[in-house]
Amino acid sequence: MFRTLVLVLLIALGQTVVRAADDKTESSAKDGKWVQLFNGKNLDGWTPKIRHHKAGVNFANTFRVEDGLIKVRYDGYGGKFGARFGHLFYNKPFSHYRLRVEYRFVGNQLPDGEGWAYRNSGLMLHGESPKTMTKDQDFPVSIEVQLLGGNPNGKGKRTTANLCTPGTNVVMNGKLFTPHCTNSKSKTYHGDQWVTCEIEVRGNKVIKHIIDGQVVLQYDKPQLDPRHAHAKTLAKDGDLMLSSGTISLQSESHPCDFRKVEIMVLKP
Repeated sequence: MFRTLVLVLLIALGQTVVRAADDKTESSAKDGKWVQLFNGKNLDGWTPKIRHHKAGVNFANTFRVEDGLIKVRYDGYGGKFGARFGHLFYNKPFSHYRLRVEYRFVGNQLPDGEGWAYRNSGLMLHGESPKTMTKDQDFPVSIEVQLLGGNPNGKGKRTTANLCTPGTNVVMNGKLFTPHCTNSKSKTYHGDQWVTCEIEVRGNKVIKHIIDGQVVLQYDKPQLDPRHAHAKTLAKDGDLMLSSGTISLQSESHPCDFRKVEIMVLKP
């Protein structure tokens, strides 16, 4: 009888452990898991598109992997940027997800880079394919999470995780928002420090920019801008709403590094 009682207790305990493990697995599946988009070794799974060049041509080795980092460099540009804006596209589109990126600005901007491009890069979301971009197109039609570093003199406010809208619009505070760029409420990050930026994207619903665990900007209904000639060609059956698209990293004349690029796919 004692053996039977012990056996019953062990079976019950085993069922409890299994059930707990199952609950944990279900929770993980429900919440999603972080997956690295950058393998730390090479640019497998990514496609460069640099202005004045065809998709897939990594002009002057602009995007490279060194020391486990994606580095954006211009040492092969002959000292002039020449408005050769570039983007490095992940090959798979996404719709509902959290994206987390660690970035920093380093070195000096090329002398002919635009003033606004000083310590400036970006994460392009819900973007078009590099294959649909024209050879001389500067930016993909997309929602841009603008990444900025501090001012040259180390003074003043220069927020990061801002919003820019190349060929797109969003809804903010219940109204269509058409200005090209708007600032977040983040603090300023000076120098070459690493900064973690996270974005929560819910298809055609809400998009949140998150810095230091705080939502610094939020908006809804990302959509194509009908005033933008190229954007109009991307509309399917006249539908301007954007619910998915590519993710890409920018090059805009100032060297920068990306240490981590990871995604958590969310259930719609």
